[in-house]
Amino acid sequence: MIINLSEQHSLVSNWVSELRDVNVQGDRLRFRRNLERIGEVAAYEISRLLPWRSVEIPTPLGTHDSKVLESQPILATILRAGLPLHNGMLNYFDKADNAFVSAYRKHHRDGSFEINLEYMSCPVLDDRIIIISDPMLATGASIVKTIQYMKGEGSPKDIHVVVAIACTVGIEFIKRECGDDIKIWCGDIDDELTAKGYIVPGLGDAGDLAFGTKMQA
Repeated sequence: MIINLSEQHSLVSNWVSELRDVNVQGDRLRFRRNLERIGEVAAYEISRLLPWRSVEIPTPLGTHDSKVLESQPILATILRAGLPLHNGMLNYFDKADNAFVSAYRKHHRDGSFEINLEYMSCPVLDDRIIIISDPMLATGASIVKTIQYMKGEGSPKDIHVVVAIACTVGIEFIKRECGDDIKIWCGDIDDELTAKGYIVPGLGDAGDLAFGTKMQA
């Protein structure tokens, strides 16, 4: 299940255009807020698919039979770039459990790289709905490694992936390695990936634009 939110929400398309725009993305606060907004819309859309239960709620004038989430999801994000998207979803799933993953590209002198996953902090994953956020789905290697690690640690009921921009190459890689049952929610989808694994036209390095440049690992 692949959902391009820009095709459904003109506001998401507007926010993604600002994320891409070199004349706008220099404003770090605005960049982070646009990622956060995409996370909020994704959370709303995902909530429509989540199971609910009926509870009797007392009011000052009586009671009401209300619908509430059957259980809270686990919001997982890949540090550091995923934090604004994660915060957006946490604004809506404000009672959710959280998981944090340290995964990054370890670059080699020949231009190649591998994904290092060094740290994960998470609750028990068995029979839980997990929503993983990362702004850029390029090769898909970080997401796949995260999903595989989580499945090794438990038995999630369902897994959603939320990204600002995805590449078709990365989407196909996730489907091939993790199965078609992974639901991928994208702010937008690009078709081209460079030899070094960067999305074109993309938006650049989301982590650097949100939080400042870093030393290369």
